[in-house]
Amino acid sequence: MPHPEQHDRQGLTGRRILITRSADRAQPLVSLLNNLGAAPLVLPLIDFERAKDQATLDAVLDRLATGGFDWLVISSITSAKVLLEKAAERGTTPAGLVPAATRVAAIGPSSVKVLESIGLSVHLAPTERQSADGLVELWEPAPERVLLPQADIAAPGLREGLAAKGADVTSVIAYHTVDYPARAELRLRAELPDVVVLSGNGVPPTLSPAEARSALDTGTLDAVVAASPSAARRIAESLLPLGTCRLIAIGRPTAAEASRLGLTVAAVAKDPTPDGIVAALETVFANEGNPQ
Repeated sequence: MPHPEQHDRQGLTGRRILITRSADRAQPLVSLLNNLGAAPLVLPLIDFERAKDQATLDAVLDRLATGGFDWLVISSITSAKVLLEKAAERGTTPAGLVPAATRVAAIGPSSVKVLESIGLSVHLAPTERQSADGLVELWEPAPERVLLPQADIAAPGLREGLAAKGADVTSVIAYHTVDYPARAELRLRAELPDVVVLSGNGVPPTLSPAEARSALDTGTLDAVVAASPSAARRIAESLLPLGTCRLIAIGRPTAAEASRLGLTVAAVAKDPTPDGIVAALETVFANEGNPQ
């Protein structure tokens, strides 16, 4: 039986796909789309800044380093970057900041790869339902102490789901989600190892907002990919009308937010991976033929 990621790639040749991430964060998807004959472009809509309340963040990391938590839950790649940056400030590594007895959980393969690349072993992560809900489903009920560093706009579902399983959850703002670009003095400085970025095919073209608007008005963009609910909100604020461009949402929370905003979602990527996004794009374009 073929692996679910070993699907036929159809209908993507020549398709202009707009990815609403910065070039470095979009690179794995860009590489795959290039290999399939598509023409990916990027338009960064959101960015990330260090937490305003560094004292509270430092206090919980002190507690983490001294064995005060049974679990560290990393729910985004940006949270991993914060961990890397805070460890460097202390003259150590993430592995030096997280005691060996503290187990680490993540919400999907991308986060697992990132955490392993910075020296942390992941003890729990969903493989099918790769989301906060998927992690909650796997979580064994127990009164364990959990540290959950998140964005300022993180939905409460993960924190509440773990608490409902009996966990004593300490949730802390690790970073702020802002409109692109972040202020230079507040932008997260940590760079993840190259192992987490797929190589090949160069740097994708980056559009300005005006160029994206022109492409939408002339119908030369085939799809736009929203990677998060905050990206869906920025699309609604700055890119409407989409015209003939189809919206692809990564995950059910992003799709739900897009629908709430009145956006039409053409397809939902069930897995937050390049292959999952490509599978969603295929459901839209496979039967339409390639653009001329």
